[in-house]
Amino acid sequence: MNEMKLNTMQPGPGSKKKRLRVGRGASAGQGKTCGRGVKGQRARKGGYHKVGFEGGQMPLQRRLPKVGFRSAMAASRSEITLTTVAQIAAKNGGVVDLATLIAHSQVPAGTEKVKIILSGEITSAVTIRGLAVTAGARAALEAVGATVE
Repeated sequence: MNEMKLNTMQPGPGSKKKRLRVGRGASAGQGKTCGRGVKGQRARKGGYHKVGFEGGQMPLQRRLPKVGFRSAMAASRSEITLTTVAQIAAKNGGVVDLATLIAHSQVPAGTEKVKIILSGEITSAVTIRGLAVTAGARAALEAVGATVE
């Protein structure tokens, strides 16, 4: 078995590439202009431009249309399903309100308003306090004898 010794360790073949030495003559491949082309701002020492600058042409990030919208209000609003309402009601003695939903991690802590939507099923009567309810969800809740306060 080969033993590894500190004095014989070396990098893998091809992992260390010699740096390009520009301006060392034509035979070196990067003589005269050193790969900078001829004249112009980019050829000068220290002459460059900011990121995205296109020589005065309207830059790409300004030519493209602005896209999307993030509502600041969305962070404080949440939706829950009838299935979730049934699960929380079972754990909390049949009462579901905003504090209960936050305590059971069903909605984020910063939530101010919650709406119950018609998705899933509910079989037992529950009491809903201080939550908004869609028309379909209200009908489903009233069908099982739930009260919405």
